[in-house]
Amino acid sequence: MKQLLFCLLLLIPAVTTAAEKIDDQVVMVSDQNPAMNAAIKKARSTLKDFFAIAANPPAGANNFKLKVMVTDDNGVEHLWFSPFKQVEGGYAGLLVNEPDIVSSMTFGEIYVFSESQITDWGYELNGKQVGSYTVCALFLTMDKAVVEQYKKDHGFECES
Repeated sequence: MKQLLFCLLLLIPAVTTAAEKIDDQVVMVSDQNPAMNAAIKKARSTLKDFFAIAANPPAGANNFKLKVMVTDDNGVEHLWFSPFKQVEGGYAGLLVNEPDIVSSMTFGEIYVFSESQITDWGYELNGKQVGSYTVCALFLTMDKAVVEQYKKDHGFECES
């Protein structure tokens, strides 16, 4: 059973620079975890809707982000990119996590990735998180008090 590394990204400012590193928590999850696999499937099945909203955001929507599965010789890690844009052959985005396993990437740098690498998406709408399905899946493995604080501080409303 392979362990995958997911970064729990709690807050992404609209524009991130190297000086504004995002506070995140790293959580190991098996690649066989049913909740995580369901979250990735849901995110991927709604990706077109997300891109449509990101292209024409409603009032109160901001902090659009993509979670991307990255692989190098050290392993697999799922990292957040924001902002991002469509480019020839895929997408380019600013890495807003400090990689823990993957050594071929650096926080604050721009990388190109394919749509097939995207494992989640999210944004804020009037202070509440929309999407971020993998974050909600990670909450199932975390201490309940910590999860409640994240939900309170960052507007997560996960389905039961």
